[in-house]
Amino acid sequence: MLIKRKPGWALPHSAVTPEAHYANRRQIMAGLGASAALAGSGLALSGCGEAAETGGATGDAAGGILRADTQRRDLTATANAALSTDEPVNAHEAVTGYNNFFEFGTDKGDPARYADALTVDPWSVEVSGLTDAPGRYGLDELIDFQALEQRIYRLRCVEAWSMVIPWIGVPLAGLIDALKPQSAARYVRFETVLRPDEMRGVGARVLDWPYVEGLRLDEARNELAFIAVGLYGEVLPKQNGAPLRLVVPWKYGFKSIKSIAAIRFTETMPMTSWHKVAPGEYGFYANVNPEVSHPRWSQARERRIGEFGRRDTVKFNGYGPWVADLYDGMDLTRWY
Repeated sequence: MLIKRKPGWALPHSAVTPEAHYANRRQIMAGLGASAALAGSGLALSGCGEAAETGGATGDAAGGILRADTQRRDLTATANAALSTDEPVNAHEAVTGYNNFFEFGTDKGDPARYADALTVDPWSVEVSGLTDAPGRYGLDELIDFQALEQRIYRLRCVEAWSMVIPWIGVPLAGLIDALKPQSAARYVRFETVLRPDEMRGVGARVLDWPYVEGLRLDEARNELAFIAVGLYGEVLPKQNGAPLRLVVPWKYGFKSIKSIAAIRFTETMPMTSWHKVAPGEYGFYANVNPEVSHPRWSQARERRIGEFGRRDTVKFNGYGPWVADLYDGMDLTRWY
């Protein structure tokens, strides 16, 4: 993958108008204190919230070329069946209407209600650190919109619910390699945009903004790691992390950072947002592991949105054949 600088007459991806936002959901928590107090509190605060009991599954979204007509540009993706689950996908309104994006508020409907204030045109990403390609890049310079894939991945939230989502995007490995990390780089740090005038939720010190996540470089280069720019054949809605977000399907959902504005290559492990606020609950690795309980609930079972009852949680969210060897010899209980 190459970083491409398009001619001035080329239509930018950011010209697409996103689809309207969706329904309110119930509140995850009430009364937020300072970040230091949250770490020791009994509040059910996490990178994902308790699942709504609405939003059933629909039919499989796979199958050849997927197109979505938008106001000014089609979003076209080729289905990657080899890396997609054949499980039924969740309903569009479940995925787009029930979100955690605390920069817009802690109520589950707040992102859909308030994220429209986020400006995504223009958008750029600052690349820095141990790289031979530092600089500020526009969205179309980072993402090849002529080579988009659709991948249907399971998403497992840290609070024991799950969904199946048809993402559209590009492999993270290609983007990483195009940004030319230096030999000393061992980790990649991602940072969400921080705009207090557009993100009403940052006034509450739920986290130490801006939101930060990270991966080891070998994790980032794994074939499952994905940069999403859309879902269900449409441009990524703002409440789902427009214009680009990380998707790491073998990890709990809070690792999949939204609205990425900065990428930094480092030699040392970056301090990530949830690990900073509650290190005993949210480790850096955050791999799905039914054998390791959260301090306040079991991870052995999960509720799939749209289903009654619970199902067994599978280690690495079922993606062990692709990723288990990344952690050979590690005690993953250290990094919940």
